[in-house]
Amino acid sequence: MKSRSPTLEGFRAILHRPSFGLAEIAWRWSFGAATTLLLAFSFLEYLDTLPVTQGDLVLLGTRQPLLVSQAMLHIFRGSTFRAIEAVIVLALTLGIAWIGIASLGRAATLKALLAYFRDAHDLGRSEGQSNLGPTQAKHGSLRSLFGLNFLRVGAALAAAIGCLAAFLLGGAATSASDLAPGSAMLIILTVVMLVWVAWSVVSWVLSFAAIFAVADGQDAFGGIAAAVNLCRTRAGSVVAAGTWFGLGHVAAFVVATSVVAFPLGFAGVLPAGMVLGGVLLVTLLYFAVVDFLYMGRLAAYVAILEFPDPRTVPAIALPPHSTQPSALIPARDGVDPAELILSDVPLATGN
Repeated sequence: MKSRSPTLEGFRAILHRPSFGLAEIAWRWSFGAATTLLLAFSFLEYLDTLPVTQGDLVLLGTRQPLLVSQAMLHIFRGSTFRAIEAVIVLALTLGIAWIGIASLGRAATLKALLAYFRDAHDLGRSEGQSNLGPTQAKHGSLRSLFGLNFLRVGAALAAAIGCLAAFLLGGAATSASDLAPGSAMLIILTVVMLVWVAWSVVSWVLSFAAIFAVADGQDAFGGIAAAVNLCRTRAGSVVAAGTWFGLGHVAAFVVATSVVAFPLGFAGVLPAGMVLGGVLLVTLLYFAVVDFLYMGRLAAYVAILEFPDPRTVPAIALPPHSTQPSALIPARDGVDPAELILSDVPLATGN
């Protein structure tokens, strides 16, 4: 059987079907735009609740750093509780909205990818094929995606708490009599790095498990177990796909940071609006390329799932007393299939 490269199939999918990347951009950017508007509106409403006296305006008009800081402290005094309430409400609202939108968007994109590989390439998995009906599989996959995305939100919340704990640990390492900013910074960076690595691994496994939730109708924990099992059995293909698309992401970031320097270089010549527009355009193009690469990596993972591994394809068993040559039987390393084993040697009968 001719082996196919899942990584090449992922690149081929986003090149031949740009609609995959556009669909990913549609639901991600819609949620991002709604989130930006909601945050901006909430911030303006919060500023509208702050009392500003005539004396504060006079201090702000002096443009003296000390006087301005005194005015800012007076303006924001007593508003910390309202800010915390707003952050909690926004976090809960956006978390619930993201669970629903991400589940629906991921279900649509994964079903399109599965149809692409199964129809265009005329491939189907030889084992593990779902026996669920269309309606049952649809509702089951959505429930599983809701559960997986709920776990992702929980992991993000745990990571945020871990980062907050890093700053608390860094502050506890110093005292008023013995200031040690170097030690505090080392503790903060170490804990934040460990939290980031743990969150990245958990988030990646949960996003990978969504493939099994849609393809096989697995529940949330069944999809996680299937994802871990596939990573164990097809580790080379999974690592290769993640590595190549990760390198593409790095290349896109390097190119974007280089290109964005051009409008910033004309900051003293061009109007501020044109400079900000150029930076925003480069940023949006970078995010679009990242979404296309993400869909390509997801397509590569689906290809790993859909394409059988030639090394695991079972050989055709020969019937008893067959005269076919033993070369048809795949030999294991170091074992000659033509060599007799002890059970094949007839027992010697005594005289």
